[in-house]
Amino acid sequence: MLNVANCNIIFCRKSDKGKCSSYPLSKIMKSRQRTAMTTLTTRKTAPQTRGSRARPKAGLKKARADESWDFRKADTKQLTHGIHPYPAMMIPQVAARLISRYGVAGDVLLDPYCGTGTSLLEAKLAGMDAVGTDLNPLARLIASIKTTELDVGKLAKHIDRFDALAQKAAANGTVAGKAAISSNGKVKIPDFPNIDYWFAEEVQYDLATISHYIDSVADSEIANFFKVAFSQTIRECSWTKNSEFKLVRMKDEQRERFEPDAYCTMAEILRRNHRAMRDLSEVSPGGVAKVCSFDTVDGIPDNVIPPESVDLVVTSPPYGDSRTTVAYGQFSRLSNQWLGFHEASRLDNDLMGGRGVSHETLFGIPAVDSTVAEIARVDPKRAGEVVSFFADYQKSINNVAQVVRPGGTTCYVVGNRTVKGVQIPTDEITASFFEAAGFTHLESIVRNIPNKRMPYKNSPTNVSGVIADTMKREIIVVSRKD
Repeated sequence: MLNVANCNIIFCRKSDKGKCSSYPLSKIMKSRQRTAMTTLTTRKTAPQTRGSRARPKAGLKKARADESWDFRKADTKQLTHGIHPYPAMMIPQVAARLISRYGVAGDVLLDPYCGTGTSLLEAKLAGMDAVGTDLNPLARLIASIKTTELDVGKLAKHIDRFDALAQKAAANGTVAGKAAISSNGKVKIPDFPNIDYWFAEEVQYDLATISHYIDSVADSEIANFFKVAFSQTIRECSWTKNSEFKLVRMKDEQRERFEPDAYCTMAEILRRNHRAMRDLSEVSPGGVAKVCSFDTVDGIPDNVIPPESVDLVVTSPPYGDSRTTVAYGQFSRLSNQWLGFHEASRLDNDLMGGRGVSHETLFGIPAVDSTVAEIARVDPKRAGEVVSFFADYQKSINNVAQVVRPGGTTCYVVGNRTVKGVQIPTDEITASFFEAAGFTHLESIVRNIPNKRMPYKNSPTNVSGVIADTMKREIIVVSRKD
């Protein structure tokens, strides 16, 4: 049974690992009790030094293409799935289909890299209880609101009050006039590096005034709903090119023409998100979702998820280390700074692959070792970065494997990225890691990516001006615990 005695906060620092968002504790396992199972015998599959010969058993299934998983015309923003943009989000149709195929109402789902909570919401809709964890405080904020049914009538009243604030601000017009609408005319602009580089002075004042208003909202869930809208407002009113995941500043001529209205932007996002929340309330999901902050690379706390208590894992792990693939930290940095999540400044270093490992490390799995060796012949440093990611990835998978019950299923939606001209078979590596941890590989399904928010070009060689197509397909790797 899941035990969430320590799950009492939403936004945790690294010292708070194992805690997660507040919710009545009696509800987390309302739907099922399982017979106690035997203690899991952990298989040691950490990366080995050169010369080791341990290898997983053979038996991986060949990946097969299936266009029915593309969902080209599907609405990926339904319900609260569209309340905030985020890089490389799993589309809800993929999560829903996997849950329908391998899950049952009353089961427990885990997403060890939950991002903004796509699989958590779909699990709730299917009547399952769900636990997700992510190191990015902005992602946790979005996931918590996305999976929480708020009182839409109460929420509408708060939005009406904000509309009155926005109208008053528009009437004042000037920076000095807008200052008068806050308490005692005092608005504190946050002090973080390069704020003047990313925001015009008047925008800074407007955002600070909105932040001051949010701080005055006593209801924490309503305040968090406003913070999600505020985060998107921050990005849309900054000098950041919104077409980029990384922080890229607009050109001079673009900035000169750019005159954002933070109040109108915020009000529009609030109204749109309110409609999404109203739609969610009409569906009345049956499950309970928890959003946590522990790092599955370091372990999964027994007091949150005991061994062999999870029925289904549905997740989309990072494609590689954040610094060289999808820059989750950079995408979130301005929002995290305005929201006061200062520990997030090192996010890209804290995510998988942020810790250095020698490229000479061997895993004893040919799909990894031969790929690393090929990259190392071109660039040993980049090979070391790849090894660092897969060393953390394998630790995470081993820890996930311990909490899955015998007969439970894992569904990992992965992409095979290219480094230094070498395509990395992450699908085969994922299946091999699970096989080494006591799982049987059931299938790997290849789907095209028609509507996942991903950059179309990147620089796999890190040479200025040399670009290549990014991943246009992803693979759903399905395994079952023996």
